Amino acid sequence: MTRYGHVAIVGRPNVGKSTLLNHLLGRKLSITSRKPQTTRDAVLGVLTEGDLQIAFVDTPGIHAVRPRAINRFMVSEALGALRDVDLAVVVIEASGITDDDRAVLRRASTTGVKTLCAINKIDRLKQQQRLLPLIDEARAFDAVEEFVPISALRSRGLDDLLGEISRRMPEGPHLFPAEQVTDRPTEFLIAEIVREKLMRRLGDELPHRAAVVVERVWRPEGAKATHIDAVIHVERESQKGIVIGRGGARMKSIGEDARRDIEFLIGGDVMLRLWVKVAPGWTNSGEALRRFGYR
Repeated sequence: MTRYGHVAIVGRPNVGKSTLLNHLLGRKLSITSRKPQTTRDAVLGVLTEGDLQIAFVDTPGIHAVRPRAINRFMVSEALGALRDVDLAVVVIEASGITDDDRAVLRRASTTGVKTLCAINKIDRLKQQQRLLPLIDEARAFDAVEEFVPISALRSRGLDDLLGEISRRMPEGPHLFPAEQVTDRPTEFLIAEIVREKLMRRLGDELPHRAAVVVERVWRPEGAKATHIDAVIHVERESQKGIVIGRGGARMKSIGEDARRDIEFLIGGDVMLRLWVKVAPGWTNSGEALRRFGYR
C-alpha cells in the first residue's frame, strides 16, 4: 500500500526551513542565505522512498506584517501553505522561543492540522538540558504532537524527524513520478539561483529590493551551451550601481557564481547574460509583484 502526504515547513524568518528541506531531499532546491526572508515563494520539494512519497512545502518566514506588498505576499504564502496539508513541521531554534515562534505555533494550533516541532540548531547548544524548558513552554500549544531536536545544517536528528513525519502520512497514491523533485519550472529555479548570489553578496546593501526574472532560455542551433537571459530588477538607480559594481566587477562575479550552480542544475554548459533594470517601488506594487511572478 502506497502512502502520500503534504507537509508544510513553517516558522519565523531565518530558523533554517530551507536548509532543512534541502537536507531532507538530499539536494539543494531552496536557496539559502544568512539574511532573514530569503525565501519569498512557497517551494514544493518531493521525496519518494519506496512506497512513501512526501511533498514538502518550504515557506517564507512568518513575521509581523510590514506595510510593503512584498511582505504581505510572503506572509500570505506561508499561512496559505497551512491549508489542506496533512502535517505541519514548525521549526524553532534551540536558543529559545520568541514571540514570532509563539505566533507561528498559535497559528498552527488554530488550523487543526497535526503538528511536529523541529527544534533546530542544537549543534550550537553546549548543554542539551537547556532544551527542556523550551519544550515545556511549547507543550502549551495543543497541536504539537512531538518535539524533535535537530541540526539541519549538520544533518543531525533528520532520520528521527523523517520517521515521525512518515508515520503520519496517510495511505494514498503518489501524485508525482518517482524521479520528480519539484513542481517548479526550470526558469524559476534559475531565477532563484541568481537571487541567492545577490543576497549572499549584497544582503546588507540590498536586502529585499531585488527581483530576478528569467526572460529566455534556449539553445541556438549547433551550440553546445544553453543560453539564458535574465534581468535583475531593483528599485532605485543607486541600487543598480551597487549590483553592477565598479567596472561591472560585481555583476560579473555574481554571474560566474550563478552560472556554476545553473550548470549543475541543468547538467550542461551555460551562457548566462544578466541585465539590471530599475523598477521604482516594485516591492510595494501589486502589479509589479504579479509581473515578476509573485502571484
